[in-house]
Amino acid sequence: MSTSDTAVTNSAEATGLGGDAFAIETFDLTRRYGDLIAANQVTLHVPYGSIFGLLGPNGAGKTTTIKMLTTMLEPSEGTASVAGFDIVKAPARVRRSIGYVPQALSADGGLTGWENLNLSAKLYGIPRAERKLRIEDALQFMALTDFGRKLVKTYSGGMIRRLEIAQAMLHRPAVLFLDEPTIGLDPVARRNVWERLLELRRNFQMTVLITTHAMDEADELCDHLAIMHLGKVAAIGTPADLKTSVGPGATLDDVFVHFSGGIIQEEGNYRDVRATRRTVSRLG
Repeated sequence: MSTSDTAVTNSAEATGLGGDAFAIETFDLTRRYGDLIAANQVTLHVPYGSIFGLLGPNGAGKTTTIKMLTTMLEPSEGTASVAGFDIVKAPARVRRSIGYVPQALSADGGLTGWENLNLSAKLYGIPRAERKLRIEDALQFMALTDFGRKLVKTYSGGMIRRLEIAQAMLHRPAVLFLDEPTIGLDPVARRNVWERLLELRRNFQMTVLITTHAMDEADELCDHLAIMHLGKVAAIGTPADLKTSVGPGATLDDVFVHFSGGIIQEEGNYRDVRATRRTVSRLG
């Protein structure tokens, strides 16, 4: 086990959960598309109650890894468990144990915040007797109580993101996956989302895995980071340890460039740019 893997393991043991402390475990997780290897022997150990960041340039394998962990894509090789359930042998149990907020819009602008949450509650199978209280609690937690009866298309970008997180946490998942949670948001809205995510971890001991290109976000939120490059995990550790490994005075930007082969994070194909701009546009 590498030094950085040991750091993750020690953090897990500090929670007092012992050998069952990992909310996400992957071993040589691999996904092939013909001759292309999108994710190559990815091995991760994410402790319960932690916020874990996946960093890397476009095409590094982050999205493919998340799709496998959320059972949207079967691995070609390797194994993984989420919340204690094997992603291949028990995909339904995995799906009941997770929440997922994609970069693409997941809230219906033609419905109110309350109606979106009620629909999610039904889809998650939350008993009718519990729905009203769960929805009210979620709106209050995300500071959306005064806007619950308003159409989502009137919401600001930050409000939409908070509603989408509320939808994903409504059933109290053990693990929450977030793809670029603050892309397109202004600094105040970004900070608001960060605060809510930290509260989720603090109040519900929820494990959060995020992808982000924002180094300040990764530094602020994440207990541990994995930097992916060309489908592989190039480095893993705490933000502080990763910066130290690069050199005195190094920033996470320096870490990113060092371990991703110097690829500029804004690079990507036409589809990547279009998807990003659509997200920025709809979040206002």
